[in-house]
Amino acid sequence: MAAEGSAGESPSRGKRADAQRNRETVLAAAAEVFVTSGVDAPIRKIAAQAGVGMATIYRHFPTRADLVTAVYRHQIEACAEAGPNLLASDSSALHALEQWIDLFVDFLVTKHGLADALQSDSDRFAALHSYFLDRLLPVCAQLLDAAVEAGDIRAGTQPYELMRGIGNLCIGHDNDPRYDPRRLIALLLRGLQQPLTP
Repeated sequence: MAAEGSAGESPSRGKRADAQRNRETVLAAAAEVFVTSGVDAPIRKIAAQAGVGMATIYRHFPTRADLVTAVYRHQIEACAEAGPNLLASDSSALHALEQWIDLFVDFLVTKHGLADALQSDSDRFAALHSYFLDRLLPVCAQLLDAAVEAGDIRAGTQPYELMRGIGNLCIGHDNDPRYDPRRLIALLLRGLQQPLTP
């Protein structure tokens, strides 16, 4: 009987797995489209990028705000999970920090336009901002602490100020082709490695 019950549940489990794969595919496609076309990009463009029908997108995300919010949360989670993984797999704490900051910059690019998309739902945006800080500040702190402990950078840099500074350096990157925030962020990181002058 138990075996029959398990066999009977397989199609349902298979459908759930397919639905989850579709959701992940849509989120990845939406993130890419948002980078190139902004969060107001047509849903049909996201559907084409994901290789699914528009009905699939609306089934998972009934409104544009739902989709934008889900993309934002998905990117936060990917960035948060990357930090410990980079530390565990890289022999250099500084290199792990640099790689994570590169991912963080990619995240900030994906996030562009979110505030405008959620302007009519300020409570939702405030909750997302809190979620962003709650998930990413501890990861940044862990990477900074590891780099300090390894002697790669000097102590004293706060995770919030580093993330805020990187965010400020990213402002304007999308409307000025002459401006490359990554170059300045690399200079910032080099500065953290130099001893303070008396």
